[in-house]
Amino acid sequence: MKRAAIGILGFRVLYGAGLLLAPDKITKSWLGPLDDPARVALRALGAREIVLHALAIGAVLDDKPLKPLLAASIAGDVSDVVSTVLGKSGLPDGAAPKTAAVAGGSAVLTALLLRA
Repeated sequence: MKRAAIGILGFRVLYGAGLLLAPDKITKSWLGPLDDPARVALRALGAREIVLHALAIGAVLDDKPLKPLLAASIAGDVSDVVSTVLGKSGLPDGAAPKTAAVAGGSAVLTALLLRA
């Protein structure tokens, strides 16, 4: 379980780093072209992804409670899906199903860790 958790959580840290460093490239098919305010919000999201999932990796390594961090991660994924579906009219074609697949898949993987 530890290896799987660290792998999944490590990927989330990398995703956060991508949002922080290159939000345009990471979110092009999700949000389309970005303006400066959107980049600010995405970089903030990236920083939260890094912090949340780095804390979760630390919890795994130190045998500390992991469930609250995993629940927060799932909540973030679900909010991505809901927000995208609600705002899909202003997004690129296919953004909602792609987000549902990626963020929904991430939520499912994280839920599997939560149950382990």
